[in-house]
Amino acid sequence: MIVDTHAHVIPAEVTLDAVPTEAWRPRVRWQHGRQVVEVGGREATAVAHEFIEIEGILDAQRRAGVDHVLLCPWVSLLRYDADPEEGLRSSRIYNDGLARLAQAHPETVSVLGTVPMQDTELATQELQSLMRRPGIRGVEVTTSVRGVYLGDDRFRPFWATAEATGALVFIHPTQRGFDLPVFRDYFMWNSVGNPLETTVAAAHLILAGVMEAHPQCKILLAHAGGTILALRGRLRHAHGRSPQARSRLQESAEDSLKRFHFDSIIYDAHLLRELIEYAGVDHVLLGSDYPFDEHLERAVESVRELALPLDDAARVLGGNAARLFGLNV
Repeated sequence: MIVDTHAHVIPAEVTLDAVPTEAWRPRVRWQHGRQVVEVGGREATAVAHEFIEIEGILDAQRRAGVDHVLLCPWVSLLRYDADPEEGLRSSRIYNDGLARLAQAHPETVSVLGTVPMQDTELATQELQSLMRRPGIRGVEVTTSVRGVYLGDDRFRPFWATAEATGALVFIHPTQRGFDLPVFRDYFMWNSVGNPLETTVAAAHLILAGVMEAHPQCKILLAHAGGTILALRGRLRHAHGRSPQARSRLQESAEDSLKRFHFDSIIYDAHLLRELIEYAGVDHVLLGSDYPFDEHLERAVESVRELALPLDDAARVLGGNAARLFGLNV
């Protein structure tokens, strides 16, 4: 079984067509052969493939050689800026739509829900509820919540619940994490800013001791963890020399780093091989970033072209996902 663990969807229940009076909902339309998503007065024109209709999504996945897809929300709709109760309400709308897709296509679709991370108590309660629903394997969260990164103490109850329930937590950049003018140039908010956001979140979770305190947490980092592997030496050095860097973390920084799981979206065969060798073949999962135009169209081939041992390739292509999600293969 080949499983794509990084793909996004907007269920029909979430769109502006469903409730035209609610301004937070996205308007989605086809224009010149592409889908355009408008939300909050801004247009996203980077949607290259079907974003709403499940049959179109599954057809695209089949053509890419994928047997099962893990669908998650579009981060622009997670609404961490909303009042917590309103955030909970819109989260449940999204989750209901996701659950419908998973229940309608149990052999080919699993989903990750969303919880209102701006209120840890509400987020924790909603996570417990979600993990009792068929087809929902965990949640997607962003690298930071209103500027607060995920290693902050306020999120400790959430991580404890994620560990206790066996939820997969997929950490995805906010897409606008660094308010610096340079990131507005040359598409750098995406090519540089997104992986840097993930890097900061991963380092924060490590040095805050979250990975050490919750060793059974199943955390998947988007975009191959950003640049966190390139910083492993600096983290190791800082933890060994700086009292501030080791104020919370007792184990080595690299022990915590190796607890993460990573998707395969790295766009470079040499770096993908290095990721697998360092993180371990059991900690790398196939991902594509469907349906955006920068998505990895040949995701399956990018793994096969490494000529890994057959068992190792099978783990990356789907075996690891099946194990983490409890899929029948």
